Amino acid sequence: MTFVIALPCVDVKDKACVDDCPVDCIYEGERSLYVHPDECIDCGACEPVCPVEAIFYEDDLPEEWRPFTAANAEFFDGLGSPGGSAKLGPIPTDHPLVAALPRATPRPTGPEGP
Repeated sequence: MTFVIALPCVDVKDKACVDDCPVDCIYEGERSLYVHPDECIDCGACEPVCPVEAIFYEDDLPEEWRPFTAANAEFFDGLGSPGGSAKLGPIPTDHPLVAALPRATPRPTGPEGP
C-alpha cells in the first residue's frame, strides 16, 4: 500500500507535501505531483498538509479517483526508482490520464485575487 495523489492536485501542485515528505518520494510532473509507490514509507506526513485534500491512503481513495492509483505508479515506469525527487527536479511530462484532463482556469492574482 501507498499514498496516492489524485485529481485535486492537477494544475495546483502546492508542494507542501514535498516539503513534509521525510523520504523525498513525491515527484513533480508537468501538471501534477506523484507519489513513488516503491519509495513511499506510508508515514502519512504528506496527507494532512495538502491544502486541496488530494492525497489519500490507497484504500481510502474515493471510487471516482481510483484510476489515479495506477497513474501514480505508472508515472515511474520509465524512471525506475531514482531515490528522491530533489535529485531529479521537475519532470516535463505527466501520466496520460493527467495529460488528457482539461486545463484548470488560472486563478487571478494581484489586488482582485489571492
